[in-house]
Amino acid sequence: MKISKTIFAMALACLALTGCVSNKKYNELQLQYNTLQDDYRTTRESLIECNAESKNLTSQNEQLRGALTSLKSTLDQSMNQNQQSNVNIAKLVDEINASNKYIKQLVDAKSKSDSLNIALTNRLTRSLSNDELRDVDVKVLKGVVYISLADNMLFKSGSYEISPKAKETLDKIAKIIKDYSDYDVLVEGNTDNVPISKTNIRNNWDLSALRASSVVQYLQDNCGVNPSRLSAAGRGEYNPLTDNDTETGRARNRRTEIIITPKLDQFLDLIDQAPAEE
Repeated sequence: MKISKTIFAMALACLALTGCVSNKKYNELQLQYNTLQDDYRTTRESLIECNAESKNLTSQNEQLRGALTSLKSTLDQSMNQNQQSNVNIAKLVDEINASNKYIKQLVDAKSKSDSLNIALTNRLTRSLSNDELRDVDVKVLKGVVYISLADNMLFKSGSYEISPKAKETLDKIAKIIKDYSDYDVLVEGNTDNVPISKTNIRNNWDLSALRASSVVQYLQDNCGVNPSRLSAAGRGEYNPLTDNDTETGRARNRRTEIIITPKLDQFLDLIDQAPAEE
């Protein structure tokens, strides 16, 4: 643009020096000059706009570059989290599988115990006569076999000496107990709430404990049951089956129970094998 203006000025100067310029020629030159002026202004404005757009594009480019960096960081973080999630899921699956295996072991042990209890109960019931079954009640309750022997069959009133009739029944029970050597045997004595009036027995606690001890010693000494499997306990009058308001109720409460249970060691071993918590 500057070159065009210079040429135009020189042309005017030459014309001025020559002295004579026609109006037509002057007007043509003036028109060219004005056109050049307009082109100059348009070009200058375009240049200014281009510079502004260039700066704007540079700023946008920086913003895009920053956004790209942020997105890359977010993507990397997401991938790391996804990998960690995959690890956690795999770990959770392993823990679930281990727990399921442990639960299956417990269920299998429980099923085995239930099956053995049913078999033991059936054998006891079949081994006793109908007369004996009137005084002996055999049942399974919460995975434990209860053999309840009536007081009037085992002992005389106020006594803890086993009757001859009861010994025959205990012999049959002991034979089956010996076949189930993995079971523990607890003998519990129970009384009614009528106070004992014997000089050598202080109260119903004494009477119930002495009766349980008599049964345990008979099973050991006369039937050959391993004493390490045996326990004796007296419950006194404090574990009644029914109230003591009638003679029938008191008779039910006077009983000795032989409780046959699976050895706890077997279940404790399973508990020790439970999946460890992280």
